[in-house]
Amino acid sequence: MQTLLLATTNANKIREIRQLLGPAGVTLVDLGAFPAIAEPEETGDTFEANARLKAEYYAAHAGMLTVAEDSGLEIDALGGEPGVRSARFLRPDATYPERFAEIARRLTHVPRDQRTARFVCAIAVVDAGQVVFETRGTVEGLIADRPAGTGGFGYDPIFFHPPLGLTLAEAGDEKAAVSHRGEAFRRLAAWLTQPSGLNAG
Repeated sequence: MQTLLLATTNANKIREIRQLLGPAGVTLVDLGAFPAIAEPEETGDTFEANARLKAEYYAAHAGMLTVAEDSGLEIDALGGEPGVRSARFLRPDATYPERFAEIARRLTHVPRDQRTARFVCAIAVVDAGQVVFETRGTVEGLIADRPAGTGGFGYDPIFFHPPLGLTLAEAGDEKAAVSHRGEAFRRLAAWLTQPSGLNAG
């Protein structure tokens, strides 16, 4: 069975990705198994660039097949912010309630129907120093008037998904079916199981 390194220490992401890649029949390990590897500086200006950077870095240091993702929230009325800096918005140690409050402040005079936004998840897989698979998943929605829901993580409480009529933090098990990460990692699972993927031969 193929072993795949998930290049993250985020327990919430690890839980979601393990469920999404379950059908792929791979053994998954995460960065908890490699505590001596320092984090790289994410210098890319796109989600794809950062996903490639992280996948190449951790694959080289761990010496194994690696998948990395870079994800975040783009708000159209804020020129795409927080974007690739979603995890560092305001400052690296800011709490999500602080970030929610700042986003609400900036959107005070923006009508609700113009608070369009999307979650983006770009993933890259590196094997023996080469990027062998890349994809992007997105989910469109609106920034909610106020946070709602206790499920999910990150910006989920303020991301309203109109087809569900809920924020992603309220969506429960339905989140994986519509989310950016769900879309991207289902594509990876399909690739892993194709004859032309890593299981070829």
